[in-house]
Amino acid sequence: MQVNLHDAKTNLSRYVEQALDGDEVVIARAGKPLVKLVPVDSTPRRRQLGFMRNQGIATADVKGDFIDDINAMFS
Repeated sequence: MQVNLHDAKTNLSRYVEQALDGDEVVIARAGKPLVKLVPVDSTPRRRQLGFMRNQGIATADVKGDFIDDINAMFS
């Protein structure tokens, strides 16, 4: 559906609802299409787990290297 700019300003809520329902809504000025109302994709992107797997090796003995600091925190 193509609507003129003035009509779109007056009835924006209605056209947004129609776009959310899957209708194509094109806003035009003097019959020339300017923009298209489309829903924003709200599906969250999935994180890719393990993409840095085996890229680094931690060799520190955290408990052994910081035992005095750890004991001081709980004393």
